[in-house]
Amino acid sequence: MFGGLGPARARRKSKPWIGLAHGCRRGLRHFSRVKGEKWWRAGEILVERGFSGPPNVQNMVMRVALVAHRLNETNLRLVEAAPPGVDIEIVPPSRILGLLGPDDAALARLDVLPSLDGIEPGIWEIGRLEADGVQVLNRLRTLLATHDKLQTSRTLHAASLPHPRTAHMIAASAITPIDPPVVVKPRFGSWGRDVTLCESRADLRACLDELSTRTWFRRQGVLVQQLIPPLGHDLRLVVAGGQVVGAVRRRAAEGEWRTNVALGAERESTEPPQAAREIAVAAAAAVEGDLVGVDLMPTTDGGWVVIEVNGAVEFTDEYSLGRDIFSAALDALLAALADSRERAVAALA
Repeated sequence: MFGGLGPARARRKSKPWIGLAHGCRRGLRHFSRVKGEKWWRAGEILVERGFSGPPNVQNMVMRVALVAHRLNETNLRLVEAAPPGVDIEIVPPSRILGLLGPDDAALARLDVLPSLDGIEPGIWEIGRLEADGVQVLNRLRTLLATHDKLQTSRTLHAASLPHPRTAHMIAASAITPIDPPVVVKPRFGSWGRDVTLCESRADLRACLDELSTRTWFRRQGVLVQQLIPPLGHDLRLVVAGGQVVGAVRRRAAEGEWRTNVALGAERESTEPPQAAREIAVAAAAAVEGDLVGVDLMPTTDGGWVVIEVNGAVEFTDEYSLGRDIFSAALDALLAALADSRERAVAALA
């Protein structure tokens, strides 16, 4: 147990621990008053209670719950970026019901399960918040449309956005309607895990035979996707409140065709071209995403193809476009909230 900012600084110099009062001192006001504050490694599961209860009527502020299971860097930095008059706290979904009212808001940051067989627990709670009249950013339908790559594909095609042809296979023995080369990937996936490039039908059959032993395959099948010839790099753009607030170019590691940072790719700060910005904003709108990451692959003719839309996108300072990305993202989200409420009031007038 530790308390005060002095021990926090000393601790962070020796090990990558994050104290709630120090790491989130601007937003987590309730946590900062707790004696003997708890500490977690970055990314470790959050088990502490979020908002301590109804807001103090003598000091009304806008309350935003960042609904998530983990204290990763992105979530913590978003909390730190809270402007005056806004109280943001990270709250696990199991503790969220009953803490927010119609004047509050929630940002859903549920991710894919490490087992790749679905979304983290909390879907029901997000739906309940919406039903209770709480304004939710990244609503339930957005989480489903982004984490379920089959639904992502259907949504992007319905919006006439450039996206690889995709087939859903539920048996290893099924004949795919897409000729190789193809990319095989889990229906719920992340970090580049179990994503395979198959150059021939023999490769594809061997890949499907191997993947068919996975639990996620038996539950949801697998996606087979037309290969967009890799050029060794791609763009990831962060879209918040309908505007691009951050971007990086990701360069694949030597000998690797995938551009996932978890597989050794390197991030480079970049200024995305206007065409890429427009496609990213359109993709975010198609899934009704308030804060999403859009992965774009360049084509040999100078165009862009949407590969994935990430509903729990993580980002770092490298993504910043002229200003701090965390402040830019939060400002865009708060502006979207204010605009939505103004429209709701106007509709009742």
